[in-house]
Amino acid sequence: MRVHPLVRTSLVVAGATLAVAACGSTSSSSSSGSSTSQASTPVVTTASFNRNFTAMSQLRSLAAKGKGLVAAILPDTVSSARYTEFDAPFLTKAFELAGLKPSQFIVENAQGSDATELSMAQSAISRGASVLIVDPLDSGVGVEIEKYAAAHGVRVINYDRLTLGSSPQDYYVSFNNVRVGELIGQGFVACVAAWHVAHPNVLVMRGAPTDNNATLFAEGYDSVIDPYFRSGEWTLVGTPPGTWTPSVALTEFQQMYTAHRNINAVVTPNDENAAPIISYLQSLHIPPRTIPMTGQDATLQGLQNILAGYQCGTVYKPIYEEAQAAVALALYLRAGMTPPSALLNGTTHDPVSGNTIPSVLLTPEWVTTKNMAQTVVADNFVPASQLCAGSYAAACKAAGINA
Repeated sequence: MRVHPLVRTSLVVAGATLAVAACGSTSSSSSSGSSTSQASTPVVTTASFNRNFTAMSQLRSLAAKGKGLVAAILPDTVSSARYTEFDAPFLTKAFELAGLKPSQFIVENAQGSDATELSMAQSAISRGASVLIVDPLDSGVGVEIEKYAAAHGVRVINYDRLTLGSSPQDYYVSFNNVRVGELIGQGFVACVAAWHVAHPNVLVMRGAPTDNNATLFAEGYDSVIDPYFRSGEWTLVGTPPGTWTPSVALTEFQQMYTAHRNINAVVTPNDENAAPIISYLQSLHIPPRTIPMTGQDATLQGLQNILAGYQCGTVYKPIYEEAQAAVALALYLRAGMTPPSALLNGTTHDPVSGNTIPSVLLTPEWVTTKNMAQTVVADNFVPASQLCAGSYAAACKAAGINA
């Protein structure tokens, strides 16, 4: 299933605690060899980014100093609704609050096409882009984009998903994806116990094998659940090939469930893949709190499935943090300045290229009914009025969510 070795990330806790501080009179060099005086340059840390985007306005001086267009290119609208609902508007908001004019940034989506994603990058560069923020559909197109960008003197930030095997590789902004998987595994273990699943016969599903993140997620949850298989406490029924297409995930599940009707617990890598499987089980009149299932991305449907008792939990990744981190990093690069170490709080090793990539690694959180009100609802990631509509009103009330 895995098409390449695992990418390793190393997280360094930044010592700075202030949301925004000012640099002293220093001069430092980036990994590309450029150097610029950074006296009085604002510094942001990974703790700077909040739901109110207050750090962005402090970076207006960088926007004023910088040159060129910044283009953010997202991959698709199928693998997760997040790109349309959250990444695009959050990136746009971050650019605007940081002081960039509409003519100075682009946010667009490749709609699942490698050719389109490459064409968007080339077009942005022809229009004067000096920095690209790219979430590559796969490493193949990512390598093409980075080679083209390097040839034109344009810096590239890998956003959410790392391009493997490229050289040079500039920067990476994401959540700690192995930790995402660990949270899925830990939530699954807790749910199996809470739902009193006797003799768990587990189907372990994966995201697309072409996506490095899917490999990292699986590394995380495998590390948690494998001991249960080795001990004989649980039985591993199967591991389908993996996909990020919900309809394909449903087909994979149906094939396995038809052949193994004893399946009574399923590790699913995100909410989008879990949703059609849950609908299918509901059509078979499987009652709630019977077959544990996991998720990621805190989608509206995923959260409602949690409230209804068909999904154990979901990994919440505050995308407003990721969008702000990417924009902040882009502004330093656009201004020709070395990004502060307080922002670059980790590194990522690419075993294909052998490079170690300076990274911003953010922290995910496992969400259940117990903390839904304090996380996704408080952040307005999913409005309570939508979450608690209709039949979900009572479950919301029980979870302390006020619509």
